[in-house]
Parts: sequence; C-alpha cells; structure tokens
Amino acid sequence: MPARTELYDPLALVPSISLDELDERAALLRRIRKRDLRAGGTQLMRYDALGEHARHNILGDPPEIERFYDRCSDLMRELLDALAAAPDRPRSFPEIEDSIGWPRRRIASVLGGVSRLRNLEFAGRRPYHFHDPRQAASRRWEMWMDAGQADAVRAARMQQWT
Repeated sequence: MPARTELYDPLALVPSISLDELDERAALLRRIRKRDLRAGGTQLMRYDALGEHARHNILGDPPEIERFYDRCSDLMRELLDALAAAPDRPRSFPEIEDSIGWPRRRIASVLGGVSRLRNLEFAGRRPYHFHDPRQAASRRWEMWMDAGQADAVRAARMQQWT
C-alpha cells in the first residue's frame, strides 16, 4: 500500500497489453466458443448463444424463490404468476401485459420497483429469465420462467392461501 503522501495510480497495477495481444486473445476465445457450441457445449453457453441476458443472475433455489415471492409487491406477484402459467415459453413484455390485462410499460415499472429488493436481499438475482432483443424472435425483450422456477412460484402461491 502506498504511503498517504504518494499519489496512487490504479493503472500502474494493470499489466500493459498491446492491441495485437488483445485481438489474439479475443480470436482465441471466439474459436473456443465455436468449438464448444459445435460439440454441444454447456447449457450456459447455449443460453448465451441464444441471447439470454445475465444468466448468472438467475435465482433457481426453490426456497429462495418462495422467499422472493413472499417479500415482493402484489404487482410483482401477479407478474410471477403470469410467468409461471406458461413456463419455458419466452414472451415479449406486451404479450405478457396483455395476458394479465395490464397497460403497456407496466412490467418495466414493476421491475424497476422490485430492483431494490432484488439487490439488497437477493444479491441482484431474479426468479425469471430475460432474452436479449437482438436474438429474440420478437426482436423485443422477452421474459420467461423455467419449469423449476414456475413450480416454486406455484408452491409459494399455495402457501399464501393457506
């Protein structure tokens, strides 16, 4: 640690890499990714290839999903119920809003409202998936739940009624 009187330069700690080296590393990573995808790849790589957004933020543990369901707002619960009704089926925001009977842009508002809960209590993780609009069939952001997440949401809903 430098003395307090010395100037601290964070870039001094970063090794210098030429642009040619960066290009070589990027090309190598592309070749490895293509090889893995041709060989079947991992599920994570296949999802990334399909354009899933921030797969590392997926909440998959059923007790955690039930806790999320318990802690979120009524509108978020309504959205989770709608996603659980059609598991493993990516749908655009307007399609989901139509199925719930919500006005346009309500999903964006609900997701913004739940972001504090997600970040403070669940480390930013979420009990649903997002599709990148560049890769989605609808060319819009799409959301869905996998079957395990949908089961956990249904179980949480049943617990609230008992």
